[in-house]
Amino acid sequence: MSKPQVTDDPMPEAYDFHAIEERWQQVWESSKTFAAPDDDPREKLYVLQMFPYPSGDLHAGHVRNYVIGDAVARYWR
Repeated sequence: MSKPQVTDDPMPEAYDFHAIEERWQQVWESSKTFAAPDDDPREKLYVLQMFPYPSGDLHAGHVRNYVIGDAVARYWR
């Protein structure tokens, strides 16, 4: 296993999320991390897959329903 790194740098009093978020957003923007190519000539298709309701436990019926939507989306892809 690797040895943990120890540093003498003091931990900042507060997390400067503005500076950190701004830096990473610039990195993502310049590298087009979240850009999807839009050169597919096929008609666009939107498949809505509903989230499970938190009011009950997940069971095998949920799996069946989610697999159906996933299979349809993958077929049309």
